[in-house]
Amino acid sequence: MVSHNKRIVAALAAVAAMGIGLAGCGGSDTAGDTKPGSDGGVVNITYMHRLPDSEGMTLVNDIVAKWNKEHPNIQVKATKFDGGPADMIKKLETDVKAGNAPDLAQVGYAEVPEVFTKGLLQDVTDEAAKYKDDFASGPFALMQVDGKTYGLPQDTGPLTYFYNAAEFEKLGITVPKTADELIETAKKTAAQGKYIMTFQPDEAMMMMSGQAGASGPWYKVDGNSWVVNTQTKGSKAVADVYQQLIDNKAALTNPRWDASFDNSIQSGQLIGTVAAAWEAPLFIDSAGGTGAGEWKVTQLGDWFGNGTKTGADGGSGVAVLKGSKHPAEAMEFLDWFNTQVDDLVSQGLVVAATTADAKTPQKWSDYFSGQDVMAEFKTANDNMGDFTYMPGFSAVGAAMKQTAAKAADGSAKVSDVFDTAQKTSVDTLKNLGLSVKE
Repeated sequence: MVSHNKRIVAALAAVAAMGIGLAGCGGSDTAGDTKPGSDGGVVNITYMHRLPDSEGMTLVNDIVAKWNKEHPNIQVKATKFDGGPADMIKKLETDVKAGNAPDLAQVGYAEVPEVFTKGLLQDVTDEAAKYKDDFASGPFALMQVDGKTYGLPQDTGPLTYFYNAAEFEKLGITVPKTADELIETAKKTAAQGKYIMTFQPDEAMMMMSGQAGASGPWYKVDGNSWVVNTQTKGSKAVADVYQQLIDNKAALTNPRWDASFDNSIQSGQLIGTVAAAWEAPLFIDSAGGTGAGEWKVTQLGDWFGNGTKTGADGGSGVAVLKGSKHPAEAMEFLDWFNTQVDDLVSQGLVVAATTADAKTPQKWSDYFSGQDVMAEFKTANDNMGDFTYMPGFSAVGAAMKQTAAKAADGSAKVSDVFDTAQKTSVDTLKNLGLSVKE
């Protein structure tokens, strides 16, 4: 790894810059343009994903079946990976080395730099240029490294605000517009046993970096070295607001994926929280039917000095893996699949495709006061700031979660979460053999 340090740093520069795009022509090949394999036979493509595929959704295999029926010369087989992202990366690494990796695999945006440094990705820049106009520019750029493109974006995760509008009206409050309003309103409602904010230690990796990163990235490349600054203006603003909320016992500190969080919604204790767009169906499940028709979705206020900007919490694309023998056909299918908007929305995704307006599922509309939730999420998508990830960001996130848990119980400060991110980022990059300018 050390011997390739300069090449890797240079190649990752675009991830830090987030501004390198491609000049491309929009649109995709039609079924009639499909070309068979060089031997005149059928091209077989494999696709590994970790989409939910739950009851009531349009299943991935059913979506793929439509493609296969319409494209007899390019047949796709999809496989669901049931483990977590880290486990999937380990499997892909093993499969690429063994020469039996799938052609396509789902990869989180935060994972792209990591799988790139592991040498798992195949350059499909020329093919991707054909499809660039089918997707939002920010997510498209997150599938690039040094101006080279390695796949296409699938979904996004802008941070938004979920709130119980009926409870807000009863309490005579509105969604706060500034940090001071947020803190004062949170203190006022907490005194009445109602909470309009949460501090979620188990979501620290993406939520804290997303809220802080809306005003500027943590990671940049200077020459052949990485520059790390997790104590940005945005980070300090986030730390200050949440510390005041915790000190005044004006925010719930339940882990998001703990039963106690669900109970706080169902008991009517929780009436507002920052949430990723993809969380909508999961939040409805957490509520267990409580509050249906009372909740709404809106944009974050200017709570962290970001103005109208919001941050990213998750989202993923699909990459072409090294060793794929049919990258052009894989990309043709991928563009088609990632623009099946309604089918992907049924999977709970906020799609990155711009080819059609996403329709709000009826279940979501019923819960969120008849609101066109997808339109609100699109606004958030358009308002996302540029945040980039470094190789090994998962290790940074794990350390952030541990410190956040201490901040939640008062044994650490929220600012310590960002200090932890700084130290772990530097250590992780060095462990990867990458130069860090301190």
